Amino acid sequence: MRRLLCLLLILLPIAAAQAQTTTLRGTVRDAAGLPLPGVNVFLRGTFDGASTDSVGQFGFETTAAAGSYVVQASLLGFITSERPLTLPASVAPLSFVLKTTPHALGSVVVTAGAFEASDEHRSAALTTRDIQTTAGALADVAAAFNTLPGTTRVGEDGMLFVRGGAASETKTYLDGLPVQNPYNATVAAVPARGRFSPSLFNGTVFSTGGYSALYGQALSGVLLLNSTDLAPETQTGISVTSVFLGASRTKRWERTSLALTTDYTNLTPYTGLLPQNVRWDQAPRGLSSSVALHHRIGQAGMLKVYGTWNAQRLQIGQPSPEPAGRQTVGLRSGNAYLNTTFRSPLRRGWSLQSGLALSRDDQRVRPDSVRLRTLEQALTGRVVLINDSAAARFNVKIGVEGLGQQVSQTVQPNAAAPLTYRPEFYEQRFTGFVESDFQLSDRLAGRVGGRTEYSGLLGRWNAAPRLALAYQTTDHSSLSAAYGRFYQTPDNALLLTAGSRLGFEQATHAVLTYQYTHAGRLLQVEAYHKRYAHLVRYNGLQPRNPLAYNNGGSGYARGFDVLWRDRKTIKYLEYYFSYGFMDTRRQYRQDPVLAVPTFAARHSVSVVAKYWVPALRTQFGATASYGSPRRYHNLNQPEAGYNQGRLPTYQDLSLNASYLTHLFGQFTIIHLAVNNVLASPNVFGYRYAQHPDVATGRYNRVAVTPTAPRMVFLGMFISINKKNPASVNERPE
Repeated sequence: MRRLLCLLLILLPIAAAQAQTTTLRGTVRDAAGLPLPGVNVFLRGTFDGASTDSVGQFGFETTAAAGSYVVQASLLGFITSERPLTLPASVAPLSFVLKTTPHALGSVVVTAGAFEASDEHRSAALTTRDIQTTAGALADVAAAFNTLPGTTRVGEDGMLFVRGGAASETKTYLDGLPVQNPYNATVAAVPARGRFSPSLFNGTVFSTGGYSALYGQALSGVLLLNSTDLAPETQTGISVTSVFLGASRTKRWERTSLALTTDYTNLTPYTGLLPQNVRWDQAPRGLSSSVALHHRIGQAGMLKVYGTWNAQRLQIGQPSPEPAGRQTVGLRSGNAYLNTTFRSPLRRGWSLQSGLALSRDDQRVRPDSVRLRTLEQALTGRVVLINDSAAARFNVKIGVEGLGQQVSQTVQPNAAAPLTYRPEFYEQRFTGFVESDFQLSDRLAGRVGGRTEYSGLLGRWNAAPRLALAYQTTDHSSLSAAYGRFYQTPDNALLLTAGSRLGFEQATHAVLTYQYTHAGRLLQVEAYHKRYAHLVRYNGLQPRNPLAYNNGGSGYARGFDVLWRDRKTIKYLEYYFSYGFMDTRRQYRQDPVLAVPTFAARHSVSVVAKYWVPALRTQFGATASYGSPRRYHNLNQPEAGYNQGRLPTYQDLSLNASYLTHLFGQFTIIHLAVNNVLASPNVFGYRYAQHPDVATGRYNRVAVTPTAPRMVFLGMFISINKKNPASVNERPE
């Protein structure tokens, strides 16, 4: 015992010395002397380290034993730097200078299938300001992206239809989390608007094919919305417009910002003043509110909490081919959505991105006397680990997702009748994915990944490989290619009827892209080929019979897209031109044969222009759009085949103007917009009677047209209490 005590007395000082804490601090800069944030700095051979903050500084503690060590600083696209170190010692601040690798990853960018818009990519197709000021979009995200190639204007829906795919095949992600209901509720032939204001975002990525393995459940494309971090300053906003009133308050502290908004919409005065193509028994009205809390944790961590709630009502009388001549449809809906994300650097080059989203969507639709209620509740979680310092020429991303979803529906023939139909389902879906961006040579870079999903409802797995390559042909141009397999569970309406009888729907994408960007000009030409398999089909005469459903559908879409954007040739003018050619056919849902879908146009053209007039302190905008005739099935000409009818061409000219001034000493924007200035008589399809006329044997029909010949919007937006208000003499950014 005495010997043991003596041994302990000898070892304790040694252990204490070995456990001595040393603080290492320093800075990391690039070859030009600029600070580098996000650099992984660690003591090699230990788990001690940290990432640099926004000014390139780092600091961490180590309890490493006495001895010789190496401190390493690494960042993807830069040559790793090392410094020898002896512990214990009085350590002076360390200084690292990282040199870029030749043509470092990040200068060779995979562009196949994607239009990026953010402050970091100045060759972006659309920025947040673009979305807000594009004529015809009225600050709606989907409407603005519908001016890009690869999309088809489907005026009766207002959603994103991408390269021969239905709107349900394009998914929206907010800060990495899928949004179950990205559009406000609506009824047939009344276009929907997105739920999210473009002012929430500092960047968007619109992928029309071949997208990353980090995202799934979309056969055609994804719209990725990345929210802002801390608000720049404290301010109050007031909006007074022809269709809504709004107020907002943003408070900024050193490490935290809080934003509150509320909007009340009522189109009753508006629809009473301007001509309408429908009868509004109750014009659309609604109330919405949101809260956004952002808090910086540590040197580079960020917690975001965003919640929104809205309720809306409308009742519309639409032309009907039936003897009554009109059908009345009412809608009452409520939606609640909560999105919470957290990101933070970890140690040894790893960083964490995680999130949790809850949503509840309740829609009650009343076509004539029928009562239909659909309730959807969902919980989504996601965790992604990223290592940007695995090597100078590649990184690693590993992640998992989980979804719990419950959907139920009730149907009543009228308010007094008992329930006659009540389907429901519960889905549990689990996902894993891995991806790496890599650089094979000075000019050749790529991305490889894979994604696997399991659906508890369907009882099936899938495996989706993804690959993309980019070759830098010159200093200003590149050639990219992408290939991948994509899966999606069937729509909720199909699952409510057939449930576990169905399997995943599938699409395969191949995309080839040439991009040139220089001095404010962008040219992008893209060719693509898509194949659909296992699309859901059913017998249209037995829509409620689960045995009438199967995954026997298929299809294809192929074509090319062109985008030209010019910001510099003419002073104060920026414009872009987009063209898309598409050849597509599919057999799905109740289609009896392979046919051109009703939502696809062979040719789509958009020209968007914005011109700033300094003398008037006004920006003028114009958007001209054209779509070749879409197909429809003419019941009165069955001998012509299925979906052989042709609608008139789609044509639209929209104008707007934004005038900058001061009102009561506060920065103010007065915005006027007119959609479809020429009142072009666009036709989106036809409604046919259920039975042919006894006398003629023909089916009566009425055209589906816009709810009004044109849309006029006038609004005034006032920013109050801003320390740094925008100049009225400069184009707003």
